[in-house]
Amino acid sequence: MQKVSVLLFLAWVCFLFYAGIALFTSGFLLTRLELTNQSSCQEPPGPGSLPWGIQGKPGACWMPSRFSRVVLVLIDALRFDFAQPQRSHVPGEPPVSVPFLGKLGSLQRILEIQPHHARLYRSQVDPPTTTMQRLKALTTGSLPTFIDAGSNFASHAIVEDNLIKQLTSAGRRIVFMGDDTWKDLFPGAFSQAFFFSSFNVRDLHTVDNGILEHLYPTMDSGAWDVLIAHFLGVDHCGHKHGPHHPEMAKKLSQMDQVIQGLMERLENDTLLVVAGDHGMTVNGDHGGDSELEVSAALFLYSPTALFPTLPPEEPEVIPQISLVPTLALLLGLPIPFGNIGEVMAELFSGAGDSHPHAPALSQVSALYINAQQVSRFLRTYSAATQDLHIKELHQLQMLFSKASASYQQLLQNPQDAAASLRTLTAELQQFLRGARAICIESWARFSLVRMAGGAALLAAACFLCLLASQLAESPGFLFRPLLLIPVAWGLTWAMLYAGLLVTTGSKVDSVLLGAVAAAGSLLPFLWKVWVSWGSSRPLAPLLPVPRPVLLLLLIRLATFFSDSFVVAEARATPFLLGSLILFLVVHLHWEGQLLPPKLLTISRPGSSVPAGPPRHSGTYALRLGIGLLLCTRLAGLFHRCPEETPACHSSPWLSPLASMVGGQAKNLWYGACVGALVALSVVVRLWLHHYGNLKSPEPPVLFVRWGLPLMVLGTAAYWALASGADEAPPRLRALVAGASVVLPRAVAGLAASGLMLLLWRPVTVLVKAGASRTRTILTPFSGPPTSQADLDYVVPQIYRHMQEEFQGRLERSSSQGPITVAAYQLGSVYSAAMVTALIFLAFPLLLLHVERVSLVFLLLFLQSFLLLHLLAAGTSVATTGPFTVLWQAVSAWTLLATQTFYSTGHQPVFSAIHWHAAFVGFPEGHGSCTWLPALLVGANTFASHILFAVGCPLLLLWPFLCEGEGSRKRQQLPGSEAEARVRPEEKEEPLMEMRLRDAPHHFNAALLQLGLKYLFVLGAQILACALAAFILRRHLMVWKVFAPKFIFEAIGFIVSSVGLLLGIALVMRVDGAVSSWFRRLVLAQQR
Repeated sequence: MQKVSVLLFLAWVCFLFYAGIALFTSGFLLTRLELTNQSSCQEPPGPGSLPWGIQGKPGACWMPSRFSRVVLVLIDALRFDFAQPQRSHVPGEPPVSVPFLGKLGSLQRILEIQPHHARLYRSQVDPPTTTMQRLKALTTGSLPTFIDAGSNFASHAIVEDNLIKQLTSAGRRIVFMGDDTWKDLFPGAFSQAFFFSSFNVRDLHTVDNGILEHLYPTMDSGAWDVLIAHFLGVDHCGHKHGPHHPEMAKKLSQMDQVIQGLMERLENDTLLVVAGDHGMTVNGDHGGDSELEVSAALFLYSPTALFPTLPPEEPEVIPQISLVPTLALLLGLPIPFGNIGEVMAELFSGAGDSHPHAPALSQVSALYINAQQVSRFLRTYSAATQDLHIKELHQLQMLFSKASASYQQLLQNPQDAAASLRTLTAELQQFLRGARAICIESWARFSLVRMAGGAALLAAACFLCLLASQLAESPGFLFRPLLLIPVAWGLTWAMLYAGLLVTTGSKVDSVLLGAVAAAGSLLPFLWKVWVSWGSSRPLAPLLPVPRPVLLLLLIRLATFFSDSFVVAEARATPFLLGSLILFLVVHLHWEGQLLPPKLLTISRPGSSVPAGPPRHSGTYALRLGIGLLLCTRLAGLFHRCPEETPACHSSPWLSPLASMVGGQAKNLWYGACVGALVALSVVVRLWLHHYGNLKSPEPPVLFVRWGLPLMVLGTAAYWALASGADEAPPRLRALVAGASVVLPRAVAGLAASGLMLLLWRPVTVLVKAGASRTRTILTPFSGPPTSQADLDYVVPQIYRHMQEEFQGRLERSSSQGPITVAAYQLGSVYSAAMVTALIFLAFPLLLLHVERVSLVFLLLFLQSFLLLHLLAAGTSVATTGPFTVLWQAVSAWTLLATQTFYSTGHQPVFSAIHWHAAFVGFPEGHGSCTWLPALLVGANTFASHILFAVGCPLLLLWPFLCEGEGSRKRQQLPGSEAEARVRPEEKEEPLMEMRLRDAPHHFNAALLQLGLKYLFVLGAQILACALAAFILRRHLMVWKVFAPKFIFEAIGFIVSSVGLLLGIALVMRVDGAVSSWFRRLVLAQQR
């Protein structure tokens, strides 16, 4: 089996999984149809008489305007309780002191002094609670779908009818200042605009100060009809410090002064709207649908009386999109065509009308116009697509027809209106709320065919991994013809399907095209394997997973079907990992393998090797297991509590050092973080020195010696600047800002340079020329290698001879024979390259996290080291193959990756994404570039997946590496003095990783088998998530728990599979370099 065949086969299997994920996603996360229809004054929303209050008023639109101007102050992430007063102390209870309470005092004063002029509402936000989606809702009155959350990185112009477009069409002058997201959503819509970058969440003041520079002069100039100010300081303070930090109190106090200044400048025809687009969690994040995230503040004020009644004791809860039809009618504009919000009727009191029921008639008229508009939208939308439920839609239309008839009758006889007004109001509100409910439900409809097809493709791919992992051990099983034929079939079916679509004039769906290609290639392969295996042979050997491991895997997969277990996965994963560790230790003892395998060496085919004494004491595996359990417990101290567990308290160690108030504690933690960095680099250097690879003059080793300390220094310096940037003297702030850009990029550049050097010269051995005895190197083989088989046979003998020369400390003497070479520690050449690559990857990934996560990274490497040694203790090192990696090893490796994901402060929810990673090295943002911040945030989120996937080949290499440790201990056993006196050339050192080259077919097959097993475990997880989302698609928690879990698992699978391919490719690159090195050596000997 060739190396290229292994990579191509794994890449094909990954493609099968990708196609299944894409097909399932296209049926699960659907986007709704966006209509481009627009409302206009010339086209009323429905037939019938003119509404109450518009008769006889020339120039009026759907309703006469109540205000000619509006000031919209959007305070990003203004949670509802931020607008609440500080609660008075109740005797007998401890005083509550929260930094964000009572800071918006001007709102409370106005509510008490002028209760008819102002009102505070609790605005209920629809998820996802990301800024761009909230701006769409606040201007269109519609609901962005779940999948739209991903476009928060890249905002696109709104094509639906919206308030901004209606204002522009009416000739209103719109002045905007603040978040530059508006520039992408409404290009060219503003008569004057002051945009500021919105993505630097560490900057609390630039945007707000820029707004304040233009706000009051613009307002005093009078050259505006609509003034919009979008402040970001509160949101950025939440992201950087959290809502309970003293900085939040300062920011809210600043916003209170802004609101107070605006109210003093308002004229009678102007309405002030202060709104939050969403809330924030206790950690300051948002994006999900927790109570704190979907609860925002909404405050309305006018110098003239606005409300006929006093405010209720508890603020009323209204949907956020209700603001859209309300503002449209108050300003005398048509309601946007796609609005499904309900107008806030109490703002339409019929002021100036002498009719006794004028307030109620005005409110009913506003509701009726709103209902006409929503009814028109439902008719148009249902005609364009079949998303809406026909039965429920018919019931709503019947309800609207009844209410419409009652309204027309009321207009003809408005004197007897007392009883009918209440009934009509209730009917119209019932219709509007029912329409919103049917839209919410219908826009969550699924394509069951695509979901079932995607799940079936995932299941088939998992079965393929299980099947091929067993067949890979068979020497006569040829993968190349089995791969080429299915791929050819897949391409044929894809071209036929594409041709059929083009012929019929249908649109080519890339997702379906990929699914057809995947299915067309998979089915012939399974059929070919079935024929080759034989229908009469039992299938039991194809299911080789040990029962305890299979039970553990099934338990883990079953937890994905419970929302409670998904929420508690951060606690369940360490438990499963600890259980598997205990099973490994008990299994080793039960099978009599608690002592590591005996040393196996061979000088040539057919020779026998006497069994040697054991290498370790009986407590070896037990100590490793205890160490692993201890590290797992320590890693569990770094945790972030999900929103659904309010009794849980997140670890304070996952917050940045900049959020700490005490200087001494901050310095101590900084010292600990730098110590973890130094320890990590020192451990890797000691490991390389222990196996002799640090003595190599190769460029990668030289880079480890000198480049790695520079990376440690750069990371430590960047952390020092990031944690104390706010405390820097003014004259040094420019220098600090420049260093904050240069240092992270320098560390990333050094890591990239180290990886390139490693790929260029991956063989990290020390080669010396010296005098050789007359003994020939190639015994009994003679002559240059004429085939790959000859070279594979020669390589172990060359390596053994080099070990003999090294152990014998040959003296250089030209009179003793021809010149030969000695290579130092060639037996760890594969592992040395893998460990070096992992440390180069770890530093830029660590730089994307907060400082104290460096302790988690140190635990990560320590846990991996202990786990690899424990697994190696139970793995027999076969002499000539086949080589294999146990299922329990792969399962433990994936569990360790999942545990590290949670220990680094992540959760499979959008609100827990570490957005600050996008600004590491780019504090001023990325301009119009969207892929780079997405890449940085993705690398931060899936750092554990990357490291463990790239390092997966160590599961195969480590048992051979541990063979060398047993050799050293064996030579020190009592009673071996006679062996010590044997001549150096008669002693044989273990081949270690060179044993893999003794059987290249088995080596390549073992790499393939390892990759397939790893993909099977990961694929089983994504399959379980897909089935859970499919079965529980109508579950209450589907969008809060199951959908985010599926998305994170899908992206994690893609990242892990790419990392696995890169890790195996690196091993093959080292293997190719070793072959080239030996080939040059053999040819030099012949000359």
